[in-house]
Amino acid sequence: MIHTKLCDLLGIEYPILQGGMAWVSTAELAAAVSEAGGLGIIASGQAPPDWLKEQIRKAKILTGKPFGINVMLLSPYAEEVLNIIRAERVAVVTTGAGNPGKYVPWLQEVGTKVIPVVASVALAKRLVRNGVDAIIAEGVESGGHVGDLTTMALVPQVVDAVDVPVIAAGGIFNGRGLAAALSLGAVGVQMGTRFMCATECTVHNNIKEVILKAKDRDTVVTGKPTGHPVRVIRNKLVRQFEELEGRGAPAEEFEKLGVGRLKAAMVDGDVQFGSVMAGQVSAMVRQIESAQDIVQDVIAGAEKVLRHLYEGGVIK
Repeated sequence: MIHTKLCDLLGIEYPILQGGMAWVSTAELAAAVSEAGGLGIIASGQAPPDWLKEQIRKAKILTGKPFGINVMLLSPYAEEVLNIIRAERVAVVTTGAGNPGKYVPWLQEVGTKVIPVVASVALAKRLVRNGVDAIIAEGVESGGHVGDLTTMALVPQVVDAVDVPVIAAGGIFNGRGLAAALSLGAVGVQMGTRFMCATECTVHNNIKEVILKAKDRDTVVTGKPTGHPVRVIRNKLVRQFEELEGRGAPAEEFEKLGVGRLKAAMVDGDVQFGSVMAGQVSAMVRQIESAQDIVQDVIAGAEKVLRHLYEGGVIK
């Protein structure tokens, strides 16, 4: 069985985190992943605090195991959301779009582990100085907001630069991905796109169908001129963004075009003019399966790879 220090740190059975994806990662999915032995994560996104409180209470009914909340620190509700998380004694907080430094000791006082997502070594080092419990190093292969470095390049650099556990994210789909991440020095992985097609994921069925049909080059990064690039599956909205980029439109036009597009996709099922955030492993997703089956497949696959390397004499 694959058991790392991440399992001990978070009180989970397997070193697998389910990514916090806005309008996708609800209580149902998070609880299912936690029940399967990983760490499920509810994404607060820009949803109102009352919604998150309801989701936390629902997750506590569905599972008695640890789960986490992903907080987008640029959300206008970030302060209220963090207050709810502290009051509810949520086990883990992952963060993005900002520096959680000032909240770290405050959350840790009630036993909450703080694990930010980073796309660079510099940010990882700065956050470790703020006392975070671990780091998620996320490569450009991931869906949603991305940096510049690939997972293969980023993870070992972050591992070498910090003295806390590092979790690899971006382009990880199965046991081979977990085994590769461990070989890079990570203590576990965060997976998002594959869990979008979990039975328990409440995302609109149109989104699941698009992912199931995706090919290897169907995702593209948009919004680079804004400084906040996003990986999505190509559609008519992408062509509108490309038109803005082609004529050098100001950032305000990009922001205006993007308002409400993620919810339009994930909740309403608009796969043409909604923002279908998904990673490059979309092309590898070929079936709807339970969170339990996904977690077990990843662990069994990683064990098979490691056993093959050992028995084949590659590892001595």
